[in-house]
Parts: sequence; C-alpha cells; structure tokens
Amino acid sequence: MGVDGPGDGGDAAIVGMAAWSGLTGPRGSDQRPVGAGRTSRRGSLSSARYPPGVSETVPPLDPRLAALDAATRAIAGELDLDRVLQLIVEGVRELVGARYAALGMPDATGSIERFITSGVSADVRAAIGSPPRGLGMLGLIIREGRTYRVADIASHPDAHGMPPHHPPMASFLGVPIRVRRGILGNLYLTDKMGATEFSPADERLVEMFAVHAGIAIETARLHAQVRHLVVVDERDRIGRDLHDGIMQGIYAVALSLEDVPELMREDPGEAVSRIDRAIDRLNLSIREMRNFIQGLGSELTADGGLVVGLASLGDELRLNTLVDVELDLTDGDAIAERISPTVAEHLFGIAREALSNVARHAGASRATVSLRRVGKVIVLAVTDDGRGFDASAAPATGHYGLANLRERAAAIGGRLEVDSRPGAGTRIIVRLPLASPETHRT
Repeated sequence: MGVDGPGDGGDAAIVGMAAWSGLTGPRGSDQRPVGAGRTSRRGSLSSARYPPGVSETVPPLDPRLAALDAATRAIAGELDLDRVLQLIVEGVRELVGARYAALGMPDATGSIERFITSGVSADVRAAIGSPPRGLGMLGLIIREGRTYRVADIASHPDAHGMPPHHPPMASFLGVPIRVRRGILGNLYLTDKMGATEFSPADERLVEMFAVHAGIAIETARLHAQVRHLVVVDERDRIGRDLHDGIMQGIYAVALSLEDVPELMREDPGEAVSRIDRAIDRLNLSIREMRNFIQGLGSELTADGGLVVGLASLGDELRLNTLVDVELDLTDGDAIAERISPTVAEHLFGIAREALSNVARHAGASRATVSLRRVGKVIVLAVTDDGRGFDASAAPATGHYGLANLRERAAAIGGRLEVDSRPGAGTRIIVRLPLASPETHRT
C-alpha cells in the first residue's frame, strides 16, 4: 500500500471518549487533550452511567466493540515487535472492513523507515518496488499528526499518485498512533468494503484501537531491550530485577486494559480513568527501563532510602488495588543506618516482589509490611490475608517469584521463610543477621 498522503478537510483530528462510547454532545471547553492522542470530557463522562438497575441486565456487547476487544487482546499478549506490528495492521484492517491496511513508522526526518502492509500480496509488493517515502497524503498525516478520512484519494489536493503495478485505491482513513512522547507511526486504511467510504464510526474505532496499538508497540520495544540486556551481560541478575519491577508493571498495564471495551459502554468515565492510569504506568516503566539501562541508580537512591521506599510500595498498593496496607517500620531508620546500600536494595526488592504477588495473586483485603530488629537479627515480613497457596508445590514454568526472593535473601546472607497454605493467607519472612559482614555499611 503506497498511497502517499490523506486529507479530507473534515474535523477528524479530535475525537472524544464520549464519542467512542456512543455518547454524543457538542464540543466545548471541557474537552482536553489526554496522553496518547486522546481527549476526554471530565465531568460529563464521569456522570455518564446507566440508570439504576440497568447494569443487572446489560445486553450483549455491541459487535463493533466486541471486534475492538478481540483486536486489542490479540496485540496485548505479544512481545515480539515485528509480530506486534503485523498483528496491528491485520487487526485494524479486519476491524473496519478495509481491503488494504498499512502501518508506516517515520524516522526523525519524517520519512517512512518501516512500512508494514496487509491485503497486498508478496508478488504485488515486489512488483511495486520500494515502499513509500512519506509523500502525498501519507506525508500529510506525518506532518500534521492528525486523523484524515477521505472519500476518494485521487481527488484530494495532496494526493501524489501511485507507482506502476500499485492496486487502485479510492476511500482512505489515516490515523496517528500516539504516545505521550510523540507519534510512533500512522495507520493507513483504504477501500472500505461494502461502502463507498469509511464512516465516522470507523474513524472512532480506529482511533481507539490506535491507543492500544501504541501501548503494545512500546511494550514490545521494552521487551526487546530486556532481551538484548539479558544476552549481553548479567543474564540471571537482569532477568530477576526486571521481573521484580518493570515487567510486572507492564503485565499489570495489560491486565488493566482487558475490559476497557466493555467499560466504554457500561461506565465511560471509568474507562477514561483506566486508560489514563495505564498510560501513566507505562511511562513510568519506560523511565525505569531507561534508568536501568543507563545505570542511573536505584529507586532507593532516588526516593530517599529503605524506609521511604517501603512506605512508597505500600502507598502504591493502596492506590492501585483494594488492599488495605499496614506498615510497621518502627526500627526502620535504625536498621537503615547499619546496613549497606546493597542490602537495602535486596530488602526493598524482596518487599516489592512480595507485594506484587499480593496484588496479582492473593485476592487479599489486607496486607502488612514490617521491618523490625529482633536481637541481632533483621526481620522483614510481608503478610496478607488472601487465598494462600501450597508452598511445597513446584512453581509453574516461567514463574520466578519465590526463586527470586530466595536468591535475594541468600545474596545478603539471609534466609527466606514462606508460610502459606490454601485459604490461610501468606507470610513471607526474611531473617538477616545484623552482625553479618555483608550487612555492614561500607
């Protein structure tokens, strides 16, 4: 697909969440840009809910939203970047019934450096030759960074023509893929099947899909960086540390977005908030990854030490879940003065992993984090009242949680204890001799 440019002169640049969910209303000053190219109506969306009792008999999901749900789920679970890009193109083409679809990713100069297609055979692509550079209508979207919907490509003033052997194309829809730091690429769709042009509803669906596409691309890029790091140096340590924080954060983002299409219908205000929180968390993961790669220091250095770090973990769990977290850090400052930064890092990492497991697996309503000195022993304990598990059972393939905790404890001369059984909650305890040479501040 080498149509170089879009443009119809329609006001397609800004589409609010209310429109995506089927709620309509005049545009006004309450419509503000949000993150990855979205807009929301604060206030009007938060109050847009079904009347009392209707939620108990919610009809089946609209077929178009069901298709959007299927398309977003297909890309959410994939971490290989090339595969993600191809799935995005195939998914968006099927979503709105386009004959052809493409994803163009521009370089810093605005020229297209990657061009992935769907609907064009390998033989036709070979006959066409080089992919488009970003002229005409494709370039128009790159330059202006907004949506264009056109009934007939050839009649648009920015049309650049098509090369020999290129299949004829008429209707056109182009939508940017935005993230907070800019535009990652653009989705191009041509030849709406069964209609003479793409509809406003098609436009809204693709813009909504583009939000998920941006998150999927960023996640795949982060995963590629992780794989490179693992291959290059410190394979086991890097894999453990990334699992403890960054990758679990990305996993949480994917989980939080799974039911957004349903929420668009049942509770649009919550859907807006869910996407806002997901993008904020993804951007935090990106910053964490950059700091990790560049070796800019630990979270403890930035946040002010072990006690502050543990308190922040508790605050994050309260904010993102329904778990009530109690902190007992009575001896924390005295302990922090007696241990090295390495020991503090490992204790923090153990607490973070344990609380992440509470959030993801425990189904708990209450958790406690305590850091105490008992004689000459440091005792870090994370307890929850959740469903518990069989601590003697072998972990599933690819699950490193308890193994990571044991390795961290052993690395600083400590011992990990896991007290859990089905229906009785879980208690993770680390005991570390204060007199151990490893614990002394250097």
